[in-house]
Amino acid sequence: MTTTPIVLNRDTMTVTRETDVVPFRSRVKEHAVKIGMSLLNQTKLITGASELVRNMLKYGNGGIVKIEIVSKGRDSGIRLTFEDKGPGIPNIDKAMQDGFTTGRSMGLGLPGTKRLMNEFTIKSEVGVGTTVTVTKWKNG
Repeated sequence: MTTTPIVLNRDTMTVTRETDVVPFRSRVKEHAVKIGMSLLNQTKLITGASELVRNMLKYGNGGIVKIEIVSKGRDSGIRLTFEDKGPGIPNIDKAMQDGFTTGRSMGLGLPGTKRLMNEFTIKSEVGVGTTVTVTKWKNG
């Protein structure tokens, strides 16, 4: 039986330009430190968060990020939700393959981020936008 995490704290940031990335990363780190997340898991969380926020800027012209401290049983974690109103992703399965890119990158962003996180969901509709939600558990 899967239990739904309880949200203990919620923070929202608007990210519309490159100069918003550093304050965003700092805010994510503050929340991770607050729950006592290990340095290794903080690094995984911030690396994945950085990739997703840069994708949101590059492909979705920015958007909103929700930063939540969540609890499930005895475990706590950080859940990040990235929402943009960009062009959307026509083929999510293809976008989740290592090496696939629509830009000039190595195409490791989305699949690499999925590997760094404990939970990863992506929803996208062409012409509407994309929402990516990731969770990194303190002990995961």
